[in-house]
Amino acid sequence: MESSDEDEVRTFVQVLSEKYNPENFPYGQGVGVVVLPRPPGSPVKDRLFLPSALVLNDSGISKAGDRQDIAAFCAHVVELDLSHNQLNDWGEIGTIVSSIPHLDFLNLSMNPLSGVQLQPNMAEVFSRVRRLVLINTQVSWDTVHTLTQHTPELEELFLCLNGYNSVSESQTACPSLRLLQITDNQLQDWAEVRKFGLLYPSLSTLVLANNSVDSVGDTKETLEHLFPNLRSINLNNSGLSKWIDIERLNFFPKLVEVKAKGIPLLQSYSTEERRSLLLAQLPSVMVLNGGAVSNGEREDAERFFIRYYQDCPEQERPERYHILVSKYGHLAPLAEVDLSPRLTMVVVRWGDRVETVSLRLEQTVGDLKKHLKGLLQLPNGMRLFYIDREMCSMFGPEELKCGTRALHSYGIRDGDEILVVPRDKSRCSSSGL
Repeated sequence: MESSDEDEVRTFVQVLSEKYNPENFPYGQGVGVVVLPRPPGSPVKDRLFLPSALVLNDSGISKAGDRQDIAAFCAHVVELDLSHNQLNDWGEIGTIVSSIPHLDFLNLSMNPLSGVQLQPNMAEVFSRVRRLVLINTQVSWDTVHTLTQHTPELEELFLCLNGYNSVSESQTACPSLRLLQITDNQLQDWAEVRKFGLLYPSLSTLVLANNSVDSVGDTKETLEHLFPNLRSINLNNSGLSKWIDIERLNFFPKLVEVKAKGIPLLQSYSTEERRSLLLAQLPSVMVLNGGAVSNGEREDAERFFIRYYQDCPEQERPERYHILVSKYGHLAPLAEVDLSPRLTMVVVRWGDRVETVSLRLEQTVGDLKKHLKGLLQLPNGMRLFYIDREMCSMFGPEELKCGTRALHSYGIRDGDEILVVPRDKSRCSSSGL
């Protein structure tokens, strides 16, 4: 017999009862878990082991269930993860939220909320929520604005992967919001991004990564007015392609952290050049691309910046160049140091054969044997003796026995000798020296 559609509906109460059944906690309820008796007349289990942070993601939930059961079991709950479910009715979501009086964090990501409108009279139940996650829900801006207008304590809002290519304005700002994460959308024009300053005047952190924002297109006065409290901005994988846009980041009066990896502007530079040139342009930034900036690193970057531009034509030098020259003066080019491995010339003797061979002293004895065998076509089973041309009369030859020992540890110098002796000879004669 096929199940009816009604039988297939999974409710919040049903999933809660199943997941937090005492039978799933054979070793006790654990830290921070409340053991609650069954409310009178409730169809759920006798007891539930409920933590203050409930995770009911990917459970097929589409309905709330009995409001009294939710209220009885969830009075102490402060965090609720309902991501990857089938909730597509704000009325059902509202029933759940209104029955959890201390709810602080709500995650509704991956629920099918596209085209589902939230009425203002239903939004009041979200008033206690401080952190709201709506990733990949396709919620409209009208719904977002309705929520923010009725959440006076909202501090963090996550709107990633919602397909936004524009931002609609609202008559009512949300002054409590501190963090907005809106990554992986389709925002491109700065004219849309600047609206966040009007919507969220207390914004401290703005995460715009993986949008195609192609400029920072406002004046100093405008940015100071729109974003007076912004301390951190993430522009990773954005479309910025001009240094003027990096310079304009200095117009945010409180900005101390910037992320700008993967932008077209920096593709042609080396890793060192990217960080140094960015850092020299951002004198107030204390954290760049996730790494703290020390005073020493800042000075090195600023000096690098001067040397990078000092041979450029005057018209190609940015304004920052002249500011740094007034601070450090004109700098001499850095001396070029040859760090390539130094070759040492030694004489290799094998019987009557004498060859001059160049050695890299960072090699090991084992490396030397392989090198000589291939270079001079020497047989297997050779022994090597090192002869110090200046000290040989006092100490004699020293056998190179340890295959892993570095050659430089023997103090080998130009003009010294390496004597090759077949393995079957037990000693090297003085005539071979």
